[in-house]
Amino acid sequence: MTYTTIEIETAAGVARLWLNRPELRNAMNDVLIGELNDALAGLVADDAVRVIVLGGRGKAFCAGGDLAWMKTARDMTPEEARKDSGKLARVLRLLYESPKPTVARVHGAAFAGGMGLVSACDISVASADTKFCLSEVKLGLIPAMISPYVIRAMGERRARRYFLSAEVFDATEAHRIGFVHELAAPESLDTALDALLAQLVQGGPKALDEAKRLIRDVAGRAIDDALGDETAARIARVRASDEAQEGIAAFFGKRKPDWVAKAGE
Repeated sequence: MTYTTIEIETAAGVARLWLNRPELRNAMNDVLIGELNDALAGLVADDAVRVIVLGGRGKAFCAGGDLAWMKTARDMTPEEARKDSGKLARVLRLLYESPKPTVARVHGAAFAGGMGLVSACDISVASADTKFCLSEVKLGLIPAMISPYVIRAMGERRARRYFLSAEVFDATEAHRIGFVHELAAPESLDTALDALLAQLVQGGPKALDEAKRLIRDVAGRAIDDALGDETAARIARVRASDEAQEGIAAFFGKRKPDWVAKAGE
């Protein structure tokens, strides 16, 4: 499929998915969201892809929703508006539940829905000069669809401040509150990102998927006998898998496991 608002570059097991509306700071409209849905579904299904990186062309990662597009909601029926909004919800879930690690490459600005995209990714690496803002209430809106992901990424208490104040905060604060995992100087952003990607492709593809599921299933649960039994069953199942046996054999054979060799092809 030919895309008009995004670009995809794939090499050595890494797919780089670029938002490509630089003249509008990659603001999201229905076309971009539809293309993101299609592209992400394809990358998730592609066995050659080990990691998905989401970034933005031009001077900003993503300025949020395109206000010209959002204005059209006034002419929609409630059902049409709900379906239209649900398309972004699907993008966020694809990023969050992807069996492959998803990494946000953040620079310039990540506002409103742009922060939602960052928070739905597993890992975020940001340029130290990036600005962040949950600006919705200043427009009479709320950060509804992105809220589950943003709250998980920064915590409820901090979300109360930034959802309500709609203030702009810098990358240092985003890092301090845990919203961003790593900061890099603007000129070193891709160097820092590449170092992280080199680590991610070392992991077994199925193990990475299982690890993501493990986090989703275990987070917030009581540590009791039921959880102990469940996690014991999980490691027993994974340990017996072909991938785990290959990883163990590669360790003792002092060689790289086959998935690392394939990623470099």
